[in-house]
Amino acid sequence: MTDTLVGIWQRVLQVSAIGLEDNFFDLGGDSSLAVRLFSDIAQVFGRELPPVMIYHAPTISALAAVLEQPTTSGFPPIVLLKAGAEEPPVFIAHGLGGSAMDFFQVVKHTEVRHPIYGMQAKGIDGVDQPLQRIEDMAQFHLDGIKTLQPHGPYALIGYSLGGLVALEMAQQLSASGEKISLLAMLDAYPYVGYLSPGQRVRLIAGQARRRASILVRLPMRDVLSYLSRLFDRGLRIFGDVSGSEPYRPPTGVSFNPAMRRVRDNAYLALTRYQPRFYPGKIHFVRAAIGTDFPDDPVAVWGKLSAEIEVETVPGDHLGIITTHFERLASTISRYVRGAFPEK
Repeated sequence: MTDTLVGIWQRVLQVSAIGLEDNFFDLGGDSSLAVRLFSDIAQVFGRELPPVMIYHAPTISALAAVLEQPTTSGFPPIVLLKAGAEEPPVFIAHGLGGSAMDFFQVVKHTEVRHPIYGMQAKGIDGVDQPLQRIEDMAQFHLDGIKTLQPHGPYALIGYSLGGLVALEMAQQLSASGEKISLLAMLDAYPYVGYLSPGQRVRLIAGQARRRASILVRLPMRDVLSYLSRLFDRGLRIFGDVSGSEPYRPPTGVSFNPAMRRVRDNAYLALTRYQPRFYPGKIHFVRAAIGTDFPDDPVAVWGKLSAEIEVETVPGDHLGIITTHFERLASTISRYVRGAFPEK
């Protein structure tokens, strides 16, 4: 088995000499290569494993041990993305349909001395049942976090749907008397049904304008294909305003059944979650290019928080973590340093 894995790693990483204890990331691996790696593993071994597994088994020997087991054991709710010597840790939650792997580039370019942990959705391992409520997701992650950090101050960051999870975590921690030093929400909004009537009208009108401008620029041969994709999304065109799949596998690589179940249950959780007033400060990062999301976060969150500070970064909802990750990483670094000044 290890010989076969060595061959796969050599092909994916384009490295000729790989030892059984060499770390995937030290060899130049990144999130896109991890997707390719596990796609090849699925084809060779017939085992569908999520790419985030590479954080749990970053060497050939560790990965072989996973594959030698007849079934995959459950994943923990948090995974270390970047080591650090300073306390407290920073915790970051992914968006709908994604995984902690989505933050690879952002975390790589974040310049803080604190360890950074990714919060991982329950059920992505194909073992546990996915959760259907934001409140339960928040509690699931808090149970894992408190094994590392029993008490505050806490630093919580959430992207898209993960922003709602981070918000709910902050609510639960604050209610129990814990201190939240940082709550950062990255282009995160509630379900459209919980926006005000005026916000819903502006959102739908903006979506219609954007799609009309796309249609007029498309060649006629592509118009039907575009309309078909919109039709396939159904009424969620106007509903999925907090996490339209940030994790998009490369061509030829699809969601495995476990990830599809997690995604579908997360969407259900989104539609059920009505944010309540948060008695603290929200650092909100807004994408410069509008997509299927409200264009004014203050109008959405201003009345739902004691204080909100908005910063705009380049890119659209997906691009802020996949293309303009250095700018987002710089913003996160500044937030963390502001919350925990170096002594």
